[in-house]
Amino acid sequence: MANNQRTTVLVADDHGLYRSGFGFLLRDRMGFRSVIEAATFDAALDRLAETPNVELALFDLAMPGITGPEGLSIVKETYPGIRVAIVSGSEERKDVVKAVAMGLNGYVPKSLGDDEIVGALQDILDGRVFVPRFMTSGAAAAQSDNPSQTERAGKGDPGGGATYKAISPRQRDVLDCVRRGLSNKEIARELDIAEGTVKIHLAALFSHFGARNRTELATRS
Repeated sequence: MANNQRTTVLVADDHGLYRSGFGFLLRDRMGFRSVIEAATFDAALDRLAETPNVELALFDLAMPGITGPEGLSIVKETYPGIRVAIVSGSEERKDVVKAVAMGLNGYVPKSLGDDEIVGALQDILDGRVFVPRFMTSGAAAAQSDNPSQTERAGKGDPGGGATYKAISPRQRDVLDCVRRGLSNKEIARELDIAEGTVKIHLAALFSHFGARNRTELATRS
């Protein structure tokens, strides 16, 4: 039964048809009055910064600008009142493990049926952490949690060759500001974005380049 008290949900996915279909499900089956959409990670952060009363934020792992669950953990930290979950086509066990380890509220595979997705999101809204059933299957449990050299490439591993070109345009702007020695507040003012959004972009950049602080980020990138 739809909950008439639900307000706003964010759907961040680069496939417009999926966003539209998912938005209908969220309105029709779950009672959300408003569904805001974003096609990139940068756009999703802008929507969160400018939209009050967002109750649930759903992110696809493969959308432009996102570097994995690490960036989403900062979204969760910046907006503690919002439940943040991944809705992804990936059914890699390591992705689910990392999402839970980062403190996200759930990991929902796109392969689930409508009823299963509704149930998963209801669990998340009720305060539970949702993980897919395949996490307990023998086949999934047998997979290695150690990424290969190929998997490490592009994820901030210095040996994997993370590149400036691979990050989003907004992240490049933030990185250029870091190189100039600007503080978070100064970056926010210069780029006309929220300071919390700057922190999220920095977390993604630290992860991408394998940097532990701003000095390493400036020199490694």
